[in-house]
Amino acid sequence: MNEIIVNGYVFPFVSDEVINLALPNLTFLSIFSYHANNNGDLELIDDANIRNLASKENVKTLMSVTNMTNMGFSSDLAHTILTNETINNNLIQNILNLAKERNFYGVNIDFEYIYPEDKDSYNNFIKKISEVLHRNNLILTTALAPKTSKDQKGTLYEAHDYSIHGKYADYVILMTYEWGYAYGPPMAVSPLNKVENVLKYAVTEIPSKKILMGIPNYGYDWVLPYEKGTRATTLTNPGAVLLAKETGVTINFDDEAMSPYFNYTDNGINHVVWFENGQSIKAKLGLVSKYNLGGISYWNLNNLASEENWPILRDTFNTYKINFKTEI
Repeated sequence: MNEIIVNGYVFPFVSDEVINLALPNLTFLSIFSYHANNNGDLELIDDANIRNLASKENVKTLMSVTNMTNMGFSSDLAHTILTNETINNNLIQNILNLAKERNFYGVNIDFEYIYPEDKDSYNNFIKKISEVLHRNNLILTTALAPKTSKDQKGTLYEAHDYSIHGKYADYVILMTYEWGYAYGPPMAVSPLNKVENVLKYAVTEIPSKKILMGIPNYGYDWVLPYEKGTRATTLTNPGAVLLAKETGVTINFDDEAMSPYFNYTDNGINHVVWFENGQSIKAKLGLVSKYNLGGISYWNLNNLASEENWPILRDTFNTYKINFKTEI
């Protein structure tokens, strides 16, 4: 049976019960997130417990660094950091110091919504931090928006240069989810046909064994008819199955998106739910083999995965476990 890299993102407040079910199946645990500020300092988080639990299961922890503020990902913050050499050098040094202090195996850079005009600055930053981390025996992973072409338009996409990340990062996490999203119209969160279109492009720019395909560990419940500006409710995958059972409805399966969904009525209001189950997970894992990928990455593991998820993963692949720092 082939081995793959399995990464999972987690917030440090995850319960011990939930994360302990996931850890035996993981290579990396990316702890989300250390916020960079506009002078290159980091906002610290209390992740001692989660790092300790991961260590007991031989799961290597990665320090996830973002351009987030209390309002979400900030284009302006990214611009300040990336275009000022003094600030980004300070950030890199702070990342290195903390990674060593907290015994991280490496660093995950997740900068999103970067202004298109800052693309070259972001490329230079990725090259620079890669060189620093590698000199210090640390790995670099990066998170990239799900592009289907080199020149795809949009603030989410334009500054994410697949070829540069493929060259300098050890692993690249493709965020192949959120087609169906909280403020958007109802559809599968991670439709297989859309995911495959991203992979077809990605393998032309990034060595396939460096690619970790994103898998969502959640679903959404939309009120129907959908009205623009309304927000869907986030559900766990087990929670979606329970809701279908409680409301006495049949779970359907979309053969194009390869995703489960169901409709139900609550107090006269119609709803539709899209989520992930064993059948959709198995289909996604098929893409790992088809495109010879390095592995997968779950967003996120703060909630229980679907009941079938970990058994299907174990039946399909062995999870690569790193025993010594020199292996990568």
